Amino acid sequence: MRLQSMKSWFRMVLWVLLLAAGAGWLLAASGDEARGQAMLLTVSDAIGPATGDYIIRGIQRAEEEEFDLIILQLDTPGGLDSALRGIVKEILASDVPFVTYVHPAGGRAASAGTYMLLGSHVAAMTPATNIGSATPVQMGGGFPGFDDGDGTAPGDREDAEPASDEDVQASGDGAAEGDDAETPETEGATEATDGDEEKRRGETAMERKVLEDAVSYIRGLAERFDRNADWAEAAVREGENIGAREALERNVIEFVASDLDALLEQMDGHTVRMPWGDTVLETGNLEVVRVDPDWRTNLLAVITSPNIAYILMLVGIYGIIFELSNPGAIFPGVIGAISLVLAFYALQVMPVNYAGLALILLGLIFMVSEAFLPSFGILGIGGVIAFITGSIILWDDPELNISLPLVFGTALVVAVFSIWVLGRLFQLRRVKPSIGREEMIGMVGEAREDFDRHGRVYVHSELWTAETTTPVEYGQQVRVVGVDGLRLRVEPLPDDAGRPADSRS
Repeated sequence: MRLQSMKSWFRMVLWVLLLAAGAGWLLAASGDEARGQAMLLTVSDAIGPATGDYIIRGIQRAEEEEFDLIILQLDTPGGLDSALRGIVKEILASDVPFVTYVHPAGGRAASAGTYMLLGSHVAAMTPATNIGSATPVQMGGGFPGFDDGDGTAPGDREDAEPASDEDVQASGDGAAEGDDAETPETEGATEATDGDEEKRRGETAMERKVLEDAVSYIRGLAERFDRNADWAEAAVREGENIGAREALERNVIEFVASDLDALLEQMDGHTVRMPWGDTVLETGNLEVVRVDPDWRTNLLAVITSPNIAYILMLVGIYGIIFELSNPGAIFPGVIGAISLVLAFYALQVMPVNYAGLALILLGLIFMVSEAFLPSFGILGIGGVIAFITGSIILWDDPELNISLPLVFGTALVVAVFSIWVLGRLFQLRRVKPSIGREEMIGMVGEAREDFDRHGRVYVHSELWTAETTTPVEYGQQVRVVGVDGLRLRVEPLPDDAGRPADSRS
C-alpha cells in the first residue's frame, strides 16, 4: 500500500514538473514573439543602381516579413539622381517606418544622401557627421567639371577655395567706383550676394530647370515631415553643409545618437507620419537584424560601373561576331554570350540613352562592313565617329560618364579589329585550300598507260586511278578536274602545254 502511494506521489511530481517546463517554454516563446525586429541596412558608398536594388529589396522583405522598423546606416558622398528618386519613392510608400541614420562618426550624407535623409520617416545622425552639398552637378548633361556647386565651371575661377571676408570686402571696394569709404563692406557684400544669387539660379535655361526641380523636390521632402525646408533649399542653391548638432538645432533631423542602441532608446515613443496616418514607434525592445548586401548586390555594383558595363557589351558583341564568322570556335561564343547577358543585366537597371546605344551598334556595323565593302575609308571613318559619339552619350544621366581615354582607345582597337583583322580573316577564307582533297583540283600529272575511260595517272608523287571522257595516251599530261573518293577525274592537256608533273594549271 505504501509502495502504491509512493508511485502516485512520484507521478504527480513528474506531471507538475512537466507542466512547469511547458509553461516556461510557452512564456519564453510568447516573450520572443512579443519582441519586435528592426532590419538594419548599411550603405557606405555612392548611391547607384546596386544601392537602389539593395535598399528597395530590403524594404520589400521588411514588409513581407512584418518587421517593425527599417534602419539605414548611411555614409555616402552622393550618387545618381535616378537611383535616388527610386529609393525615396519606395521609402515614402513603405508600410514599415524607415529611419536613415548617418553613421559612423566622420561619415556624411552629402548630395543624394541629403535627399534620402530628408525623405525618411526619421532622420538621425551620429556626432561628427555632416549633411548638405545637395546642388545638382554636371547640370545639363555636360562633361565632368561643368558645375561644382555654384553654377560655374572650375576653369572660370582662379581659385576653387571660397574667398575670405577680406577678399570679398576688397573685391567690393575695387568693383564699385565712388562707394562711400565708410560702408564698402555692406554695399559690396550686397552686390556680391546679388551676383551669387543669380549664379545659383543657373546661367542657362537647362541649368535653371535642373536646379529649380531639385529645390522643389527637396523642399517637398522636408515639408512632408515638418523639417527645415529653408535650409534644405540652401543646401541645393548654395551647397550648404552642417554638422549633426546644428542639424538638430535647426530642425533638419530629429535625433543625434552616438550608437544604434542610443538611437533606439531615443526613438521609443516618437510619433512618425506614415502613408495611413501618424503612428508611435515602440523601439525599446527591438531585436536588430542586420541584412548585408548579398552576391547579387555585389555583382551589380561591379557591372553597373559605366566603364565595366561598356566593356562587357563590346566583348559580348565581338564574341558573337567572331563565333558567327568561325562556326565551331565555341570559346568566343561562350565568352560573348556571358558578357552580353551581364551587360544586359546592367543596362536594365541603368538609365540608358538608346540613341547612344544605336549609334554604337551602327558604328560597329559600318566598321565591319568596311572589311567586306571597301569604300576608301568612308564606312570605316563614319563607323568610328558614330561609335565614339554613341559611347559618350550612352548613359542618360549626367553622373554616368565613360572615361574618354577608354572611349578613344576602344574605338581605335575596335576599328583596327573590324577593318583589318576581320578583313584578313575573310580573305583567308577565300584562299584556295593547300592541303586535303581540295588541293588536288587543278593539279597536273602524267598518264602511265593508254586508256579511253579508266587508267592510271601519276599525280602529286602518287599513282592514282583516273577516269576521263577523252582518250589519253601514255606519257601525256593530264589535269585533275575532280575527285570522286579515291578516283580522279582528269582531262588531257595539249601536247604543247609543256607542264611538268605535279604542277598546278
